[in-house]
Amino acid sequence: MGVSTPVTITYLEMTEEPLLTVHPPANSGQLGLIRAIDMPVAYYRYLFDQVGRPWKWFSRTLMSDEALAAIIHDDAVEVFVLYLDGSPAGYFELDFRSSPDVEILFIGLTENYTGKGLGKFLLANAIQRAWQGQDERKGGGQKTTRVHLQTCTLDHPRALRLYQKMGFAPFSQEKTVLDIPEHFL
Repeated sequence: MGVSTPVTITYLEMTEEPLLTVHPPANSGQLGLIRAIDMPVAYYRYLFDQVGRPWKWFSRTLMSDEALAAIIHDDAVEVFVLYLDGSPAGYFELDFRSSPDVEILFIGLTENYTGKGLGKFLLANAIQRAWQGQDERKGGGQKTTRVHLQTCTLDHPRALRLYQKMGFAPFSQEKTVLDIPEHFL
C-alpha cells in the first residue's frame, strides 16, 4: 500500500542545440563518464536507487528484471555513469527510440556527490550527447531536433532552475497524485 502524494510535473524541451562548454568542477577529483553497454540489471537498480531514492523515484523498482532489461539494453537507449575517484557518483539515461526527439529519461547524482557542481557537468554532457543523435553517430540518419525531459516537485529543489539555466523551456505542466510505495517515504 502506498501514500497518495500530490505533485506538479513540469515538461521541458529545447529545440535548438545550445552552445555549451563542459568543464568539470574545480578540484572535483578524478572524473570519468562512461557509457554502460549491456549494464547488468542489478547494477542499474543500484544506481537508480542510490540516485533516485531521495526524490521518490520508484517507477523502475516496480518493473520485472526482464521488462527493465528490455529498456536499458535497447540499442536506442543509452546509460552513462559518472564516476568520481573510482566510485559511481550519478548517471543519465537517454532515450533515442522516438528520434529525432530525444528524451533524458533519468539524470541525477548520488547523495554523497550533490552540492559539488557535478549536476551541471552531468547535465551538460547529457545535452551534448542527446544532440549528437544516435543515428548520426552510426554514420547517417536523423539529426536530433528536440531534447526533452520532465521534472516534478519531488525532485531536487534546484533541478527545474538548472534545467532552465541550461536551455530547457517549460512547455506543459500538470498536477497529479502519485501513489508512492511506503518504503520510499
